[in-house]
Amino acid sequence: MDKRHESTGPSDEQQITLRGPAELADALPYLMGFHPNDSVVMVALHGGRGRFGGRLRLGIPQAPGEWGPVADQLAECLISGSERREGRPDAIVIFLCQDSPDGSGGQLTMERLRPFAQRLRTACGALDVPVLEALCISDGRYWSYCCPDTRCCPEQGKPLAMPGTTVMAAAATYAGVHVRGTLRDMEARLHPWRDAAAVSAQERALDEAAPVMMIRMLDERVRRSVASETLEQARTLMARIEDAQPAPPALSDAGDDQLIAPDEAAAVILGLQDRETRDKAAAWMEGPTAQAALRLWRTLARRCVGSYGEHAAAPLTLAGWVSWSTGDEPGARVALALALRADPAYTFAHLLHRACNEGLDPEAVRRCLREKPETSEERGKPESTGEPAGAADLEGAADPEGAAAGAENAGAAPGAVVARGSALRIRRVRALPHGGPRRGGAAKPPKAGRRTHLPTTSRPGPPVTGRRPREARRSGRGGPRTRR
Repeated sequence: MDKRHESTGPSDEQQITLRGPAELADALPYLMGFHPNDSVVMVALHGGRGRFGGRLRLGIPQAPGEWGPVADQLAECLISGSERREGRPDAIVIFLCQDSPDGSGGQLTMERLRPFAQRLRTACGALDVPVLEALCISDGRYWSYCCPDTRCCPEQGKPLAMPGTTVMAAAATYAGVHVRGTLRDMEARLHPWRDAAAVSAQERALDEAAPVMMIRMLDERVRRSVASETLEQARTLMARIEDAQPAPPALSDAGDDQLIAPDEAAAVILGLQDRETRDKAAAWMEGPTAQAALRLWRTLARRCVGSYGEHAAAPLTLAGWVSWSTGDEPGARVALALALRADPAYTFAHLLHRACNEGLDPEAVRRCLREKPETSEERGKPESTGEPAGAADLEGAADPEGAAAGAENAGAAPGAVVARGSALRIRRVRALPHGGPRRGGAAKPPKAGRRTHLPTTSRPGPPVTGRRPREARRSGRGGPRTRR
């Protein structure tokens, strides 16, 4: 889910007036930064002139039985969140965006979604906020659920304006606002590979590297050297990517995939499961290294195939962070949402997702990451005690009770990121599936043929056998949390 509660009303000399359903439908991609296919989008309106305020996006539930509860949650989320940010909205606009499965026409899709639109209108009305317009956008056409006049809103719908031919498109181009394609296209750049041969080769590389990496990461004497090796390997891959010729996104992704061998990708993916290593890598967030880092994180996310899907949370979160840091908020939201889909308990993704959605300034996080930069000596020198100088400590920036907490909503990532002190910490403890070291005993190499996933602890903890250690579970009231 994406939810944004910051004000988007431009100054008087930059205001654009949208008149009627056609212009509203055309404006949606510019409001979101992409075409939100298979989504319900709700936009708050403020004042007599209907200034755009907070907006919220959620994938359309497939089961009609979920439409009622989801509609209630979405209405409550948008209204209560807007009240905390800009004041109670005066009206709401609803968009239901979904193409027909076979491309036969959008009218059947529009009729199928009509009960959902009605539940959304009823839920908003129950909270005393009227729905000014509810549109269905499907197969290049739009329909209004609110207008009964067939002269302006015929049953067969009306075609959307050609891209780039409207006042909104011209104003967006002048302002430097870009539409990044469809949501499906943006997600496809981050999804795991599907080619059977490539998936098999990458999974085999991960299987071979995981047992060795697990033993080394559990050994305090060599764990720091593993972090240094991971970061050095990542720098090498970034330099290789940076030297490649620029290309359109699809060709660029394919070219980046060819530049990285399966064993190289496996080493960095597994190394990033360590929290301190990941936090050091997060410092590549600005300047000339940011784009190369972003391309590397996307490439590694596509390499988390098969049973290693949960490992994608680390590179996806880093991709989301770099996107947000460099000004690509829509891209950041997509990457962070996929990170939470890969691992719903990944705290770093929760913090960034919430902060990005609340409209916070990423400079607060950048400042924390800059305060203790990694030195050249630390790159190759293992440490046996203390915290690494380059580690970013992000737990201290979580302030769900403060002003950054913002709106709570269905599926929202809890927590927020604000500037609070110089140190941030995220503790991460993950149980070892498929049999890890036995409780009370030393780590032992896994049996042949058994796949072992890496632990992601910041320090070697007590051995576990397929369950989270007690201290990694949520404790009672007032107790600490040590999840990622």
